[in-house]
Amino acid sequence: MTNTQKEPTLVVLELVGGNDFLNTLIPYTSGFYYDSRPHIAFKPEDVLPINDELGFNKNATTLQEFYKKGKMGIVQGVGYPDSSRSHFRSRDIWHTCEPDKVATEGWLGKVIRDLDPNKENVLTAISISRGLPRAVVAQDVPVTSIGDLDTYGLLTGIKHEDKRAQAMSIFEKMYSPYTGAGMVRDYLKQTGRDVQAGAEILKTVPGMYSSSIEYADSPISQNLRDVARIHLADLGVKVFYTQHGGYDTHANEYSGHEKLMIDVNRAVKDFFMDLEEHDAADNVIMMIWSEFGRRVVDNGSGTDHGAGGGAFLIGNRVNGGLYSEYPSIEPSKTDNGDLAFQYDFRGLYSSVIEQWFKLDSPSIVGGNFEQLSLIN
Repeated sequence: MTNTQKEPTLVVLELVGGNDFLNTLIPYTSGFYYDSRPHIAFKPEDVLPINDELGFNKNATTLQEFYKKGKMGIVQGVGYPDSSRSHFRSRDIWHTCEPDKVATEGWLGKVIRDLDPNKENVLTAISISRGLPRAVVAQDVPVTSIGDLDTYGLLTGIKHEDKRAQAMSIFEKMYSPYTGAGMVRDYLKQTGRDVQAGAEILKTVPGMYSSSIEYADSPISQNLRDVARIHLADLGVKVFYTQHGGYDTHANEYSGHEKLMIDVNRAVKDFFMDLEEHDAADNVIMMIWSEFGRRVVDNGSGTDHGAGGGAFLIGNRVNGGLYSEYPSIEPSKTDNGDLAFQYDFRGLYSSVIEQWFKLDSPSIVGGNFEQLSLIN
């Protein structure tokens, strides 16, 4: 079932590895910043100011532009109490909103279930990445995972049409209804049917797309190009999820993080330019987050795992500005050398859930958390 209504759409971009918020939005007038980071600090002339104290990394021109236009909200010091410095555990907490136990359902999986309780659209949510992030997983919630839209489908490795048709026939019989099936078998059959239905719809998308925007060849640019192509096809997708890796910058951070910022900056710019070209941007917001920030003091070449970080919300419907407080980097006011957590990420999720999707958030995020007026 397709849906040509311009309903609210969320694009989530996860910066995997722990993005260095301190070198993304830089306190460029602070002596503590330069004292703490003799090897990786940005000189004041290499910062893109947004006020007299803070400025973006010189490679984040797109983020600065969105901020100046009032289309980006920056949530400073975002995190959670007693931050885990483990990638795996911290990502799991962000994905499931469960800081005290390992959960099986993701926050977006619950959102998807509430958005489409009758599972009318197998493409309500799409992950553009290898594998399925836990954030979008929930019981009885269909989510399509795409590595490359141009090659996506069933049995695409079989080149000969007659052999592919034969294999497809076998596949269809595997997932055709029959009596006496148990719960697990029923689930597998339904999953197979969902995949098959989604593949049939998505195979038409590349041929429908036309744009003057030339995306870069980087993985994140190509992922966001796939998001744009699917969004412009009006298939009723309400949640997109994608990832950009490499942010675990223990060594060679100055050059490594520079490349990451260049890639994500270009990708986000081209994505929104593409949507604007097609008059398809007003119902889209993008949330960018990472599992934690980095230590305040550099280690001689990079930075180690930290606590508080930052998140960004971008879109025409976003109330731009700075939210929460920038964590102090004065040594006596840090969290054992980390940026102190200032604002609970579950409040950010709640703001998006209630203000964008008009859903109740407590059952999804596990309680009531302070919301920010991020969306108009």
